[in-house]
Amino acid sequence: MDQITFHYDTVLSDVHLLLPNSRQPGTVIGVPQRTCDLGSPCGGEELDRDTQEESGRGDARGSETGDGGVDRDEDGGVEPPLDEDGDLEVPRRPRQRLPERDRDMVYPIILSQARRDEEEEDEEEECPRDVIRIEHTMATPLEDVGKQVWRGAFLLADLILSQPTTFRGATVLELGAGTGLTSVVMATVAKTVYCTDVGEDLLSMCQKNVTLNRHLMEPAGGKVRVRLLDWLRHDLCTDADAEFGWTEDEVADLHDNTTIIIAADVCYDDDLTDALFRTLYRICNNLRLPCTTYLSIEKRLNFTLRHMDISCEAYDHFRHCLCEMQELREGRTCFTVEQVTPSFPQCLLYERIEQLYVSSTISETPIQQYVSSSIS
Repeated sequence: MDQITFHYDTVLSDVHLLLPNSRQPGTVIGVPQRTCDLGSPCGGEELDRDTQEESGRGDARGSETGDGGVDRDEDGGVEPPLDEDGDLEVPRRPRQRLPERDRDMVYPIILSQARRDEEEEDEEEECPRDVIRIEHTMATPLEDVGKQVWRGAFLLADLILSQPTTFRGATVLELGAGTGLTSVVMATVAKTVYCTDVGEDLLSMCQKNVTLNRHLMEPAGGKVRVRLLDWLRHDLCTDADAEFGWTEDEVADLHDNTTIIIAADVCYDDDLTDALFRTLYRICNNLRLPCTTYLSIEKRLNFTLRHMDISCEAYDHFRHCLCEMQELREGRTCFTVEQVTPSFPQCLLYERIEQLYVSSTISETPIQQYVSSSIS
């Protein structure tokens, strides 16, 4: 995946991190911003040629009347300008035409199909160490929402950046990773991150983003492995011919060393939320060590006819599943759920709204408790 190919309908955005030597919080360039070279026309300085000619003709008419283009009647009053049909002629503001070269100075970069070959031929641009470069889409249908970047991912990334000691040297599993933003941030402190999702196109986009951001992970020695994990299946894909399949060593490493599981803004459909919690329960039961799961979600308020009121059904179902998991007593795994107060520093510039929520779930079995106490 050293050679990167972008799709025509995607956007490349830079996410700036807050480092100790920086004074400003990180910024996400997600809105097109027009810039101009110093000394070049910008704003209203370059006008349409037809507008300039029309303006010149207006000045000429003004000079003919000798009164700045204003006609007066016999009584000295101002006579309204009329066209040849006798209708009132209203002067219009000159239209502005942007210089053609400004198209290349709009951010985020829209990667068009015509530029794909150029991107392949050019050498990879060296990215600053405090910038995460993410390929994503601005809008998608419901089945492709993983190709967008959501606030929950930024909130989880803030948690990781503000508490690096909690995740340093850990083996981490991310469920529903989407574009891989949170996995890339996690790999700056963790040892190994298994970045998982479904769909070859989404996993390929995620792999590109991992490749684009190797400069952030290499200093800490963190590795991101993009793998297929379908919540609707009961086993991991170990097919050797599958591009994002698991090896036997990776499956063993996942079960033996994973201590952190993360998922950002993946609860928007009740059936998928049920599948997520079944997957969490199954994986936690197979882990050798106690595990902490961090789940972030944005409470999206909607007016529903069923309630005839504003509600957030996806969030309500998510909380219901959390409560059910904590109350489980039949299995051998015990779950303890706590809410994480989002009072940690904001390292990325985004709108941290009140509707953002993070939960921390600690899962332990008697065997895990014994192994953990033996290690300590």
